[in-house]
Amino acid sequence: MSKSFDVIVAGGGAAGFFTAINIAEANPKLKIAILERGKEVLSKVRISGGGRCNVTHACFIPNDLVKFYPRGEKELKGPFNRFCSGDTIEWFDRHGVELKIEEDGRMFPVTDSSQTIIDCFLEASKKLGIQIIMGESIKSLYRADSHWKIETNKEVFLAEKLVMATGSNPKMWDMLAEMGHTIVSPVPSLFTFNIKDPRIKDLMGISAQASVNVKGTKLQAAGPLLITHWGMSGPAILRVSAWGARELFDKNYQFTLQVNWLKDFNTVECEEELKELKEQQPKKTVTKQSPYDFPNRLWQSLVNAAGIQPETRWADLSKKQLQALAEQLTNGEYQVNGKSTFKEEFVTAGGIDLKEVNFKTMESKLLPGMYFAGEVLNIDAITGGFNFQNAWTGGYIAAHSIVEKL
Repeated sequence: MSKSFDVIVAGGGAAGFFTAINIAEANPKLKIAILERGKEVLSKVRISGGGRCNVTHACFIPNDLVKFYPRGEKELKGPFNRFCSGDTIEWFDRHGVELKIEEDGRMFPVTDSSQTIIDCFLEASKKLGIQIIMGESIKSLYRADSHWKIETNKEVFLAEKLVMATGSNPKMWDMLAEMGHTIVSPVPSLFTFNIKDPRIKDLMGISAQASVNVKGTKLQAAGPLLITHWGMSGPAILRVSAWGARELFDKNYQFTLQVNWLKDFNTVECEEELKELKEQQPKKTVTKQSPYDFPNRLWQSLVNAAGIQPETRWADLSKKQLQALAEQLTNGEYQVNGKSTFKEEFVTAGGIDLKEVNFKTMESKLLPGMYFAGEVLNIDAITGGFNFQNAWTGGYIAAHSIVEKL
């Protein structure tokens, strides 16, 4: 015996709940169910942002917001003009959740607890009569007349409209591929670089403003760079890893990273400045104090790498040593040998090919009556609340498109 619904949402994560709640609020008469394969819902929300849930980012201009998405930048412009970060803040405020902005622009509930977001979604679902059915793993999907037939490990469901909010689930991608969708193969995004190099050994915890680029590619980024016990991390590195997710995967994470510790200076300019320092403070020891805005221990390590002895005075530096130091400061080459996952924020680049989705409705161009929201699509962003914002925006647009058609 099958169970019938107006809308079934596959996936009990952030995107799934947000879509279901927005459908029910726009038309309370609709019969809606969320199918979740696991034993609990919203598990990724629980651990996100270190258990605080980084709901969105305080970037309120759609054309600026899209720049944080290595995949999805072009497609999200229209959707963000309909539902952006400001709308997210207002939505949560309306549902009793106040958000706060941190210095770096990330936004969290004032409670600093992801449980606040989970409670908000569960209470809204209960109030609106949305059925949450757990332990339901989808085995097959097909279109029967004007309905979707969804067979799970336990039972059969029928629905007029189906929302796929199944995240980075390989089984669901395989199923959608069998139905004709193109799946862009998943690769990791947002990772740190494993580097064993004497110049950064024992400097873990030191951070500097730097610009980096992957030698032989167009991949580059600037911002804080953090030295860790396994290599390099920080926003500059994460940005390169996100934009270069596929390219670095193809290189098997073996490549040369060029680091400019002075960010805005090139090698020639740096050499000129070092010559001036030599004239201004000839009797001072080179290693004594970093003339640049980064920690002295890093300066000493780079001076050493340029072949300059610890007791050398500025006056005694040869032209060759000045050049070597300028090179270490602005164009140091570091061999990357592998990657490490960044905290608990595991992000995947890959999913449904964006050309096969109508971003005005979030409906499949190939399978009428099927909609997408969240990470099931080939959209991903750097950390800072952007991946959640994609989930809220896609869910909102899918919800309103569905209600218009039912």
